[in-house]
Amino acid sequence: MKHSLQLRLSQHLTLTPQLQQSIRLLQLSTLELNQELERFLQDNPLLERDEEVVDGATAPRVDSENYAEAEAAPNSEPEGPRAEAPPDDLGAASLAGFDDEGYGSGSRDDDDSDFPQIASATPTLREHLLSQTGFSQMPERDRILVSLLIDALDDSGFITQPLEEIAQMLPPELEVELEELSIALRHLQCLDPAGVGARNLAECLELQLKALPEDTPYRAEALETVRRHLELLAARDYAKLKKVLHCDDAALRAIQRLITNLNPRPGSAFAGDEARYIVPDVVVKKIKGIWLASLNPDAMPKLRINRMYSQILQRNRDASAQQLAGQLQEAKWLIKNVQQRFDTILRVSQAIVDRQRHFFEHGEVAMRPLVLREIAQILDLHESTVSRVTTQKFMLTPRGIFELKYFFGSHVATETGGACSATAIRALIKQLVSAENSRKPLSDSQLSEILGQQGIVVARRTVAKYRESLQILPVNLRKSI
Repeated sequence: MKHSLQLRLSQHLTLTPQLQQSIRLLQLSTLELNQELERFLQDNPLLERDEEVVDGATAPRVDSENYAEAEAAPNSEPEGPRAEAPPDDLGAASLAGFDDEGYGSGSRDDDDSDFPQIASATPTLREHLLSQTGFSQMPERDRILVSLLIDALDDSGFITQPLEEIAQMLPPELEVELEELSIALRHLQCLDPAGVGARNLAECLELQLKALPEDTPYRAEALETVRRHLELLAARDYAKLKKVLHCDDAALRAIQRLITNLNPRPGSAFAGDEARYIVPDVVVKKIKGIWLASLNPDAMPKLRINRMYSQILQRNRDASAQQLAGQLQEAKWLIKNVQQRFDTILRVSQAIVDRQRHFFEHGEVAMRPLVLREIAQILDLHESTVSRVTTQKFMLTPRGIFELKYFFGSHVATETGGACSATAIRALIKQLVSAENSRKPLSDSQLSEILGQQGIVVARRTVAKYRESLQILPVNLRKSI
């Protein structure tokens, strides 16, 4: 066997730690980015938030001189090969992008500072019900059984388990009979909110109707409807309902109005869901007739190199400072990557605004078809980069807050050879349904025909898909009396 040496040339992409960090920061949402930065701030003493106290308030500012000192610090680079620059794909940003904008003083009166503000907590459904049992005159054993049933309620205030199963789960030594649980259930169903403790929707509505004054108009007919004819009401079979209830259109409308004003989830008010707040990354405004995107200062973290440690690096050039030198390099890369992240978001956002300017002028019906590839080609970015930029990044516009992905969508051909975006078609369907005669609502086929008359060729199945995505009921469920 003959041995030989061969020289081969090949290309491969190496993901340096800096490039990996750039990609990771780009795909994070604003909330996730701040969480990631907090981790870096805890681990790296060379990195700190750029904040100074002005008139008793904290105002962010950029110490570019401080950063320049750290850049110029001799022997501050760790030994070994120099790190590669971030890819052009991620754009270029300067430290000046993190400008000197500050916040309001946020001062408050001295008297107010002595009393901390404590948010009032909404009681849970269980706490609300148990407080009522404490003031009731029911026997102690019944009170205990009612408490057990309260623990069996779901978030909507329903008891989803049969009483037989609950009875079997109780310790045998309590000797709880099914009749006792039934009595406890009736006690529970008399508590506030009305409808709590129901085992199904019909019983929930019946309990609420019973809680109304007896002289409430059409109360008896509404009780009859929820007890025996709720399926007919849900199916909008008004002809059959009028027949079984022996009433006319006006009476049936009053009955329907009385029932629909009830709460099908009486426990929902005590669910305690926390509100989710969105901080937009970009703000869009019309300036001198041109729609322009700008970065939201409130979403941009202010970072800088710690002055004290950078001065230590300038004075000490021995091996003991090598660890700090490495952390300095990491801090500089993080600052650059964060800047490049926001620069790329701004570039992509402005490109979207330029392509969708008719949306900002006229609304959803003017949305044009747009795909990620189109923006990628305009900005000379990779399509995956545009995908990362548009995920969980939000734009504040005069028409509301939208995720950047909202402005992308498929297209449908028109008779003139052009294209119409799926978003515009959904907006047209929504307009047609909102303007329809509720007694004779438009079917999916009719909606398809109307769109065809406007030059938009859409199949009935496509109309049905768009209608469902808008959470618009089918034609038989939109019919009213």
